[in-house]
Amino acid sequence: MKKFILSLIILVALVACNQNPNGYTIEGTLSGEVENGTKVFLRKQGENNQPVDVDTTEVQDGTFRFTGQAGIPEVNYIFIDQLQGYALVIIENGEIEVVAQKDSLGFAKIEGTPQNKAFADYIKGSRAIADKAKSVNEDLQNSDEATRAALADEMKELQEEYKNYDVDYIKAHPDALISVLLMDRAIASRQMKYDELQSMFDGFTPEMKETTAAKRIAEQLQELKERDEKSKRTEVGVKAPEFTAPGPNGEQIALNDVLGKVTLVDFWAAWCRPCRAENPNVVAVYKKYHDKGLNIVGVSLDRKAEDWKKAIADDGLTWNHVSHVQYFNDPIAKLYNVDAIPAAFLLDENGIIIAKNLRGPALEAKVAELLN
Repeated sequence: MKKFILSLIILVALVACNQNPNGYTIEGTLSGEVENGTKVFLRKQGENNQPVDVDTTEVQDGTFRFTGQAGIPEVNYIFIDQLQGYALVIIENGEIEVVAQKDSLGFAKIEGTPQNKAFADYIKGSRAIADKAKSVNEDLQNSDEATRAALADEMKELQEEYKNYDVDYIKAHPDALISVLLMDRAIASRQMKYDELQSMFDGFTPEMKETTAAKRIAEQLQELKERDEKSKRTEVGVKAPEFTAPGPNGEQIALNDVLGKVTLVDFWAAWCRPCRAENPNVVAVYKKYHDKGLNIVGVSLDRKAEDWKKAIADDGLTWNHVSHVQYFNDPIAKLYNVDAIPAAFLLDENGIIIAKNLRGPALEAKVAELLN
């Protein structure tokens, strides 16, 4: 009978501790004086990156509490009325503890569930690198020239360490929401190639792939894949895409018909200041090497035909020119994956791309090497 009563007491205690076993509870503790009744908001990012209220509560004796049901883990933010900043918390089922100082919510200590622990671990390692960088930067401000060079190299190493830290963390934690968010940032920075990004994404757990951020990443990866395939069409060593387009007088000009021993396909526009600044150099190279086999095809990304034709005359560009006068929607620009100008492709007599984006002395040196 005693054993039965003891078992019953234990069962009741377990039930009491897990009244909401499938939900989450956020227990917040604030240091510093915050008036009772101060509003606390739990928010998430809605459409157009605007904050959306998920729940509200009030501060009582320096504490606050949220409860609810969580689905796929997602990032929420805790804002407190009349206080600056916010605390980032990952909402998932379980007991989440938030300990913060009222004047520095961004440095709140958040723990209690796997996703928040993973986030805290990442922040700890990231801040360690940032602290080293801060120390090096302070030394840079107070050092002589000889020491400054060594410190600059050390700073570059720290920047590379920081980049590798993110990548290594993503690979080591495929079940962490922070890994998904880091990958989202890596795509935005455009510092990693498609193949590596796709490989990391494939390593995420099924639950992580269902998060809002991961679904956005999947769309971005598809765009990167298409862009990567386009860029491979214009890599050094492949045959340049063929095109036929209208010249200044409406005549059709085909790339294959104007190939020389060496051909420069030059993307430019009348409105592009760097392009116009480079034109005198291209004119000089053309005059010097045209008789030896250099041809040029200028591809204009102008919006107005009159601007295009005037710039040709003003700059003395006496080679072949084509344009659809469609800005960056020009079919040739899309064919060559050009999204910024000036851009240039140097071709051999067979139309094979042998160099890209050479300017100034580098362009002349390469042309001279090929034709002399």
